[in-house]
Amino acid sequence: SGSALSTLRFATVLFTMLSRTALFARRSASRFMSTEAAAPSVMTLNFSIPQETIYSGAAVEQVIIPGTDGEYGVTVNHVPTVSQLKAGVLQIMHAEGEAEKYFVAGGYALTHENSVTDITCPEAVKLDDLDSDVIAKNYEAAKLAYSSAESGSLAHAEAEIEIETNKAMAMALGVTLS
Repeated sequence: SGSALSTLRFATVLFTMLSRTALFARRSASRFMSTEAAAPSVMTLNFSIPQETIYSGAAVEQVIIPGTDGEYGVTVNHVPTVSQLKAGVLQIMHAEGEAEKYFVAGGYALTHENSVTDITCPEAVKLDDLDSDVIAKNYEAAKLAYSSAESGSLAHAEAEIEIETNKAMAMALGVTLS
């Protein structure tokens, strides 16, 4: 009888606590929903390299980003994201429908909850400005530097980066390097 009474008291206390928690959650949710700002209707892009701001506060439809974990697209109301970029093609989709393409050597992208995306890269070149012949020559020179550099040296590492960057630029242009 005493054990049954203490179990009943425990159940009553537990029920009361759960009821209060549920009531608090409903009140908090309705308060949150009533003060939530309207969702943005346009995506804003800030895109820069150390020596130049390419876009500042530009309204765009979408940005396709070459992340190290894979390529992904960002549109208005995208979930906040931070990613490291790999060497590849950054595509900016404008309202007119034409994609503006840049080769980026890496960098970072930060998408905020207010539909603003900041992209910072050490270097960015319009795809139209790349020359496949120059890329092929630079690739061959980097391979030669790599093979003649001492393994583990700074020159070896720099040559390896040059090889990979030139491969990525060639791939962006649809060119195969041997």
